[in-house]
Amino acid sequence: MTQKKMIISGTGCALADFLYTKMDFSSDVFKKYMSKSPGDGGLSPGKLVFTSEFEEFAGKKFDKILKEVSNGVQADRFNVGGPSLVALIHAAQLLTGELAMVKYFGYLGNDDTGKKILKVVENLPVDISGYKMVESSTPFTDVFSDPDYDHGVGERIFVNNIGAAGKYSPKNLGADFFDADITVFGGTALVPPIHDSLSGLLKQAKSSQSFTIVNTVYDFRNESKDPQGRWPMGDGDMSYSLIDLLITDREEAFRLSGTVLIKDALQFFVDKGVKAVIITQGHDPVCLFVDKRFYQELENDSMPISDYVANQLKSGVNKGDTTGCGDNFVGGVIASLAMQMMGGCEKPDLTEAAIWGIASGGAACFYTGGTFVESRSGEKYATIAEIVEKYKNQLNSGK
Repeated sequence: MTQKKMIISGTGCALADFLYTKMDFSSDVFKKYMSKSPGDGGLSPGKLVFTSEFEEFAGKKFDKILKEVSNGVQADRFNVGGPSLVALIHAAQLLTGELAMVKYFGYLGNDDTGKKILKVVENLPVDISGYKMVESSTPFTDVFSDPDYDHGVGERIFVNNIGAAGKYSPKNLGADFFDADITVFGGTALVPPIHDSLSGLLKQAKSSQSFTIVNTVYDFRNESKDPQGRWPMGDGDMSYSLIDLLITDREEAFRLSGTVLIKDALQFFVDKGVKAVIITQGHDPVCLFVDKRFYQELENDSMPISDYVANQLKSGVNKGDTTGCGDNFVGGVIASLAMQMMGGCEKPDLTEAAIWGIASGGAACFYTGGTFVESRSGEKYATIAEIVEKYKNQLNSGK
């Protein structure tokens, strides 16, 4: 009997990243544009701001600010970015050779930036038949990266232009999107029409017996609306009970839950009915929760970063930047869950998925930008598999 191909569908943020990799957030030019209060439109390490709000905060056009902070230097690199597309590309690269198809659905503009994105993704193992070009500007983000920030760990600041993403709505998804074994909603806060319909989309995915994953992004739109209130999960709390796995970082977890402690954020998501949660914390341990009715029981509810990756970065070997680390983490988790499901696993092992996520997020620090273009099929899988093996040895040694 021929095995049925697994389908993974995803939608959400996809854009062009213009990377400025040698910024200094402690410099005077950056300090004057730094945020003074939450949601005010200023820059803040690790966070995202929309161009229009930043221009209002700064009192000048962004092109003038960009020349100032970059000292007139062009971006060091162009890269395909976005919490949805990058995660799906990485998952597809890890699943090369498996009976799996990874699909992305979204809009890009009919401009030079859109054409540059297509030139890259057309040669990657992800199905982009649902990635449509329209008469609009392509979403893009100027990414300022300070590799020395936080004692050499590094951090980024994002200035985002929504462009065509502001026009992409649920009606554009089509029935094919929901014909999937795994359905992923990634960074939908940067695709407002999708984000504001999230509960209905999750409900439709669940009605198709699909496993649902939501990975979040900094929600500047809701942050600027109400800096004190908690962010809604799309169009409200009804979305949570329809999520099989929520992946978020610490800052986003706090803002979504309205809490200031990881344990309280996890409890909030549990109370809202999420079946499993992963909270990443940069170079601090990853925190996990599972509902044991749907997942294998966890041996530990936190997992350290990879010592191998950390040592490589400290020694200066393979050092790129932290752009796309979180997105690749998500892609590693997706790929692991897919491999488990294809292997007949009845209850997913979130620890195993997190291992692949940690290895994937760490490896993304070895190159600049989120998307890695392989020189041969299976190249990235081999790299990640090696880090996974080293990381499992680290866990077994009790470090």
